[in-house]
Amino acid sequence: MITGSSGVIKIVLSILFFPIFFQTAFIEFAWGGYDSIALIVLKRLFLLLPVLSVILGCWVTIACLLTVVIRQKRQQFLIALFITWWDLGKSVVSFWGGIFKFLFNFLVALVGLTKIIILALWVMVQEVLFLPFRLIHSVGKNVVSSSVPWIAVFLTFFWCLIETVIFTYVTTPLVVDTFSNITGEQLSVSFVRIPLFIFLFFIVLGSYAVLSTMVDAVKSKNISAILGIGVVEIVALFVEVVFLYREFVDSLVPWFAQYSENFELGIFWTLAISMFVWFGVRSLSWFLFASHGTPTIMSIIQGKGVKLFNQNGVRKSRVGILTTELMNQIKADSEWIKIKSEELLAAIMLPPLQVIAASINFLTLLITSKHLFELPFNSIDDIRKSSILIESIASKSKNLSSV
Repeated sequence: MITGSSGVIKIVLSILFFPIFFQTAFIEFAWGGYDSIALIVLKRLFLLLPVLSVILGCWVTIACLLTVVIRQKRQQFLIALFITWWDLGKSVVSFWGGIFKFLFNFLVALVGLTKIIILALWVMVQEVLFLPFRLIHSVGKNVVSSSVPWIAVFLTFFWCLIETVIFTYVTTPLVVDTFSNITGEQLSVSFVRIPLFIFLFFIVLGSYAVLSTMVDAVKSKNISAILGIGVVEIVALFVEVVFLYREFVDSLVPWFAQYSENFELGIFWTLAISMFVWFGVRSLSWFLFASHGTPTIMSIIQGKGVKLFNQNGVRKSRVGILTTELMNQIKADSEWIKIKSEELLAAIMLPPLQVIAASINFLTLLITSKHLFELPFNSIDDIRKSSILIESIASKSKNLSSV
């Protein structure tokens, strides 16, 4: 059309359609169809969007200049047109700089993420390696500082197990002979020892329970309870001396006989020594640990429960696999990853969106004589919702028509 014209018409058409002379060459150069792969990627990344925006700006500028004649406030409109080109130039420069900023932020985030992963793995390895020592330290600290006498409870159970093992070994032959005579069949030792061990364990533990109840009754000066528990304690003494400690003393008779001639202990001295041994064992174990461990065991058996408190009265938390420091570090790292991801998202979105927004401002300037977007964008929050943009366009059109 331009080549077929002549004179003044050709000059006017050349001015009106001047983008035709360079837009094809610019687009082909920015597209880089015949270049190497690396150069094609660089051109399309850095040049294609700015070239298209500049060409669009040129065509819209021609349309805007043609409408200046019929517009009101022509001076302000021309100033707004110049500012639109200024915003486009800033947006293009920000687009180029934003690419490098994104790459830099991406490398920084990648290094930070690698550091977090390495430190997390190292901390996890430390947690696994030092977990047994930490558990031992925590358990030991809780045992020492706890108001519950765990050491006494453990020693009470341990001592009951020792007594049960000894009495099971000593009384097994007697029990086997007794049941064999009753049933008329020869019972095996292994068949008798397990139920005998369980039975004797509760007998020994029950004797400490009776003794603990006797002490509580004496402290409260409850005469009727003292008499009742005293009868129970005498019966427990009789049962343990006759069936347990007597057998223990009888097993020591051969040892006494080695150092004396015609040694006969007799039933009186056998029971007397058995009672003496019972009293000594119960007294030593009671005053050493059983007086504190037995009440706790009875509270557990009776379902009263045992509450764990430290010295300040604050309830203790259970020992966890992860320490508090590690959990705090994980929370801090998670917050850092969240912030960095938002920064990377803004770094990759804002540069091209600013160029597109500058191009759209040309179109809205042609239609409404106003800019739709306020440039530059500093954060994702500056990109308003579509509904807000539509309302903004409507309000600007309404103000324009009223003028």
